[in-house]
Amino acid sequence: MEAQDIPALPRGVRLHFDRVRDTWVLLAPERAVTLDGVGHAILNAVDGTRRFEEIVDHLAESFGAPQEQISSDSSGFLDALRDRRFLDVVS
Repeated sequence: MEAQDIPALPRGVRLHFDRVRDTWVLLAPERAVTLDGVGHAILNAVDGTRRFEEIVDHLAESFGAPQEQISSDSSGFLDALRDRRFLDVVS
């Protein structure tokens, strides 16, 4: 994930709170991914308009964590979602 990339959830993919499991999930047609708190925080910052660097800045400020660590963790997570077609990226 590059600093200028704009991640977005594609059509048909959405965040959903699963009341039965009491956790957040990322839903796509016939697929779902259970999210931990970190994954939910990252995806909650993905709005389809923010560049990756803006998301990193927001998360670093919100959680008081080093930007380098946030960038590394978020990039790996979002790249994995993109590989599984849960995420689109505009460069």
